[in-house]
Amino acid sequence: MPGPTNTLLIEGSFEELADELAHYLDDVQKKQSPDNANIQAEITPLLETGQKDEALKKLVTASDVLNTAPEREFIAAYNLLVHLIRQSPNLDKFLPKICQNLSAPIKSSPANGPGLALSILTTIFNILPPTNDTRYHVFLAVLRVVRSSSSFELLRPQLKNLDSWIAAWETDEEDQRKLYLEIANVAAEAGEDAQSYLYLLRTLRTIPVDDVSSQESHNLAIRALKAALSHPSHFDYQDLTSCDPIQALRKSDPEWYELLEIFNAELLDDYNDFLESHDDFLSNASLDASVLHRKMRLLTLASLAASTPSRSLPYQHIARALQIPSEDVEMWVIDVIRAGLVEGKLSQLNQTFLIHRSTYRVFGEKQWTEVQGRLDTWRASLEGVLAVVRQERIKMVGERERELRELEGRMNGGGGGGMGRGMGGGRNPREGFEMGLD
Repeated sequence: MPGPTNTLLIEGSFEELADELAHYLDDVQKKQSPDNANIQAEITPLLETGQKDEALKKLVTASDVLNTAPEREFIAAYNLLVHLIRQSPNLDKFLPKICQNLSAPIKSSPANGPGLALSILTTIFNILPPTNDTRYHVFLAVLRVVRSSSSFELLRPQLKNLDSWIAAWETDEEDQRKLYLEIANVAAEAGEDAQSYLYLLRTLRTIPVDDVSSQESHNLAIRALKAALSHPSHFDYQDLTSCDPIQALRKSDPEWYELLEIFNAELLDDYNDFLESHDDFLSNASLDASVLHRKMRLLTLASLAASTPSRSLPYQHIARALQIPSEDVEMWVIDVIRAGLVEGKLSQLNQTFLIHRSTYRVFGEKQWTEVQGRLDTWRASLEGVLAVVRQERIKMVGERERELRELEGRMNGGGGGGMGRGMGGGRNPREGFEMGLD
């Protein structure tokens, strides 16, 4: 669906072109069912009496036979049909049937059918005005074709335009939810887990507060939560906890919500306690225990790094928190750095992990207390530095005053002796200068 609007250049009057298309539909239909090939005969009196929309209705109704047309004629035939539909003031009445046809398998070309269908759907999308909400239904048809053909890569470049399209169509929340969910499904079937989760989250945000207790909301919330927990590289759960449908799980599914809170803010010990209290939860929920256990260790190490005032973590502390042998500590530190949760370097000599950057998983009362403790430590340290600076300043001022007094005393004492010698006339100034050089 490129930006520029497509232009269909087809010569001929409406009546001539409609008659030509009807003749073609009859020819194709004869190969399938000869008894039903009578479209041309049906629309001729309608065209003669100027009933264009009635003629179009019959053409569109019979157009599903185009899915059996030869591949080399497929695009030309559909372009002719689209051209005729564009001339009707009731364009929106006919396009849904065309989109339905194109969403179905192209029997004449199983291999290239999806590409042919997407070509026609793209043409339809681009000839419609940008603000025409019929584009929404055409895009849904595009999603169905992409899903059936597992061609998500063709869709990916268009997703950057989705927000502007939705704004132009003035789509309500219900239709947005349908659209986001379809994209999530397409991405999931293509193995694009990150994209699928992103649009699942957007789907959840379109659910009104009054509907968070519905079965649809519940199912979507569980699906999104499960996707977030199962994805090996997803570590931020703040986006989920802020969703009303997820909050509704606190009452309807407390085990799921408790597990979310553990992955959002708690440590490995808390996770192990949860497993002890809910023996079969992971297996019943079809969650991969190894994936969750690994993520929990990485998150625990991230929390440990963020809450360490000295910015230096001994290996033994890491081993104890992660419940691993000491010789595995470096491997886990490297993994947490690769995950982007912490930055730092290992000191094998001192058996410590030197933390350069770490981020709190959540920022609540506990974290504010830790920040206050660090600020108090820095304040005490700065006060100590200031006290040393004051003492050194006082000492320096005292030394300067003492030096000035000594210099003044020497100047007073040296000046009196010289005057006495001059008054007595024992030696001339030149002799005194020469003695000074010796």
